[in-house]
Amino acid sequence: MKKLFLIFLTLALILSFAACQSNPAGNDQPNALTGSLEDILGEIYETAELSDSFKEYIMDGLQTTVITAERCEYYLGKAGIEFEEAIASEPIMMPSAYELDLVRVKEGADVEAIKNEIKENVNPMKWICVGIDPENVIVDNIDDVIIVILSDNEGKALHDAFLALKE
Repeated sequence: MKKLFLIFLTLALILSFAACQSNPAGNDQPNALTGSLEDILGEIYETAELSDSFKEYIMDGLQTTVITAERCEYYLGKAGIEFEEAIASEPIMMPSAYELDLVRVKEGADVEAIKNEIKENVNPMKWICVGIDPENVIVDNIDDVIIVILSDNEGKALHDAFLALKE
């Protein structure tokens, strides 16, 4: 009888440890960004503490463009960067330079290497007659989603809103 009790107690302990170790819904990364890139972009714009002038002049005139392999060099600075999906948020027309890109890398990709490639190659002067200070290019990530911000004025607010999605 004591052996049966010890076996039962051992099984109960094993199951309780397993329950404490498991991640809900099979999510291996509790802070991973889920949802579409468009949803993530919308959340960034909704929560960022942006200046009134940006809201007034920019927000109404933004378009979202799918970044394809053919357009990778224009948006990310280098052809051949491999990614699962990517989008760019950019103004239809404006007097100053601005762009925000979101890139979801392929599973198992070296995110740090891709971030470095983008940071080293993205062109902050790619627009006709305007550009941004190269020091204002922000390239960061949360798990498999990389954000690229080219903005002289709103980069920090947008970056902070992106990082807040991790919490």
